[in-house]
Amino acid sequence: MAAVIEASAVRKAFRQGKLDVEVLKGVDFSVAAGESHAILGASGAGKSTLMHLLGGLDHASGGEIRVAGSPLAQLSEADLGRLRNRHLGFIYQFHHLLPEFSALENIAMPLLIRRESRRVAGIVAQDWLLRVGLEQRAAHKPGEMSGGERQRVALARALVTRPDCLLADEPTGNLDQHTAAQMLELMLGLNRELNTALVVVTHDLAIAARMQYRWHMLDGVLRPES
Repeated sequence: MAAVIEASAVRKAFRQGKLDVEVLKGVDFSVAAGESHAILGASGAGKSTLMHLLGGLDHASGGEIRVAGSPLAQLSEADLGRLRNRHLGFIYQFHHLLPEFSALENIAMPLLIRRESRRVAGIVAQDWLLRVGLEQRAAHKPGEMSGGERQRVALARALVTRPDCLLADEPTGNLDQHTAAQMLELMLGLNRELNTALVVVTHDLAIAARMQYRWHMLDGVLRPES
């Protein structure tokens, strides 16, 4: 099965004063359609750095990352934006919803960026509100919703374009146990239904146990669970 994301010998270093601090030291990683992966590791191990690189939100210092067959290092910023919009979805510990827009408008935004009509974007966004159980919250702004509701809206926004892969960085880390369990079931259900690959950074061993593959980030190296 063709890989949605391929990372080969990926390195990342940050400049701190006069020193280059290497955070990632040759990471190899690939994700195929429909797979689910958990990435575990201590805080500061480089998990979020890797997620930013896989999503084209930052540039690697070495190695190569391909998304849907395209080498990210060779793409312009405009082409990177189009690739992210078409192939990737993102969800984080904090929802990053636009506070001035309603739940429906937040979900529709990636489709509007893709230049879908407002009518089509609204219809698709309404369907996603239904999928995540928030059809009654369409007109509510983020400040009028609970933390769990905001995360469900963020999940719908991430999946509204039906991406090949969802990159989720501690998506339940800011939620209570019950709401986190609901979010996990939503993500896994949509993973099965849409065949969307799922890559989740988490500290929660119970979440990691539900994924097909588990990886550990240690000293800048990503290792499969033995």
